[in-house]
Amino acid sequence: MTRPVHPLLIALTVLVFIFLVGPLVIVVGSALSDTTYLTFPPQGLSLRWFENIFAIAAFRRTIITSLQIAFISTAIALVIGIPAAYALNRHRIQLPAWLSTLFVLPVLVPELVLGFSLLKSVATGFQVPIFPALIIGHTLLVLPYVVRVISASLANFDFAAEEAAVSLGSPPLKTFFTIVLPNVRSGVIAAFILCFITSINDVSISIFLTGPGISTLPIQILAHVEQFFDPTIASVSVLLMALTVAVMAVVERTLGLTFLAK
Repeated sequence: MTRPVHPLLIALTVLVFIFLVGPLVIVVGSALSDTTYLTFPPQGLSLRWFENIFAIAAFRRTIITSLQIAFISTAIALVIGIPAAYALNRHRIQLPAWLSTLFVLPVLVPELVLGFSLLKSVATGFQVPIFPALIIGHTLLVLPYVVRVISASLANFDFAAEEAAVSLGSPPLKTFFTIVLPNVRSGVIAAFILCFITSINDVSISIFLTGPGISTLPIQILAHVEQFFDPTIASVSVLLMALTVAVMAVVERTLGLTFLAK
């Protein structure tokens, strides 16, 4: 016989659900409003503000720039982070303990401090152009996530399988790609999703490294809010949410979320 659920527990569950979903409903409703100003509930329904996003050249340009930076910085972080996580787990006894802390420093340091440091050192000190500077900044931002997620996957991997393959004559590099990497594929996919979403939504790093002619979508949103108070911003937010859902849907269709949970 099942025990009845306490009414207080039901009420708390409903409040948490409203707290999580309520802001999303407000943003979607504001994006569909037919008024020329942000309001909720919407005064009529219209898709004109979604069309307005692509009618503004600055939004079109920054969307492409943000996607490029997100893909490139995530790819670089994976190329650096996967071998780093492998070394930290495979040779944890030989390597110094402080080395693992080094890869999480960008998370421990406030993003505003990290952004200002990159501005002084990378953009001003080394005179790195804006686009490469943004890639460097976003790579540093997402690298700790790659190392941590891949390390969590490698924690459940039995390195005896790798040693057995090497003892049977398989080259170490081939063994890594055929034995180790397939076993941590779920961690690689999870790290890619986490890094991509973090990069494309970043403000604190990008606001210091953007410049004339090159900006990211979140910074363009801030610039638009300074001059206009129309539902275009809500529409952009809905598109960002839709992009996040689309990425998760692709993973669910191709591998399944239960696969990522392994």
